[in-house]
Amino acid sequence: MSLRALRTLVAIAQCGSLGRAAEAVGLTQSAVSLHVRALEQEFRISLFDRSRRQLVLTDAGRTAVVRAREILALYDGIASELADGGELAGRLRIGAIQTALAGPLPDAMATLRTAHPRLRIHVASGMSAELAGRLDMGEIDAAITTEPVKPHPAGLVAMRLYQEGFWVVAPPGATERDASRLLQEWPFIRFDRRVWAGRIIDQELRRMRLRVDGDVELDSREGILRMVAAGLGVAIVPLSEVARAALGPLTCLPFGDPQRHRWVVLLEREDRPAHRLACALAEAVRLAATDIGMPAPPADPEG
Repeated sequence: MSLRALRTLVAIAQCGSLGRAAEAVGLTQSAVSLHVRALEQEFRISLFDRSRRQLVLTDAGRTAVVRAREILALYDGIASELADGGELAGRLRIGAIQTALAGPLPDAMATLRTAHPRLRIHVASGMSAELAGRLDMGEIDAAITTEPVKPHPAGLVAMRLYQEGFWVVAPPGATERDASRLLQEWPFIRFDRRVWAGRIIDQELRRMRLRVDGDVELDSREGILRMVAAGLGVAIVPLSEVARAALGPLTCLPFGDPQRHRWVVLLEREDRPAHRLACALAEAVRLAATDIGMPAPPADPEG
């Protein structure tokens, strides 16, 4: 039995197909099939019900996946457990939203690198919903995202890191100081509603019974702000105090009554394969966020 074959089995269970599992673990589909056959021969059981058109685990296969996850979590934690004293070691694969990459995450990573030189952190960027999917499939160990908004993959747990407010942002020439009137008088540049931040904005607009009109819908906060700066309309975006201060001449008014906020969180799967390393990253991000004036979570960060 090889650890790589166990990772392949877990990937198949998470992805639901041999093809997607092959992409997730960086193998060909034929290599994935060979791993499955090798495990079945070693365990002397059928892991999948081959009488169905879709890929379905047998009862024994489901048990094997549970145990494979446990074995992989133990193996992945060995380097951290064997580190001298309080030093952390090993690999942590994370995903992060753009606002975290432009905010406290780089300082947090620099702090961890100095304190724990044997800890390697691999970072990929993406939108919250996309990163949650990658986390669910086991492609990353943790993700820094917006607090989950339904629908989202089941079996994820979150640690709150810091808070950002939602703001109505208008071009420099906008003199109106009523956020609702600004939204109704200018073309609306919408945050993509497939993105969790976009869903929060859309829910609040409906609650406030505000009708907005616009033909532009983007998934990039930076792209939206550039269009606002060009005078093409108004937008609603999440901003930290540091980011808001950097807007320069743009008009910026609180969105919602009371103002809506979002938590940025660190997501993990329930089996938490790299929990000790993820907790260290979460604490470093919280400290870096506090240093630049971002509101911290309450004493119990789980939620």
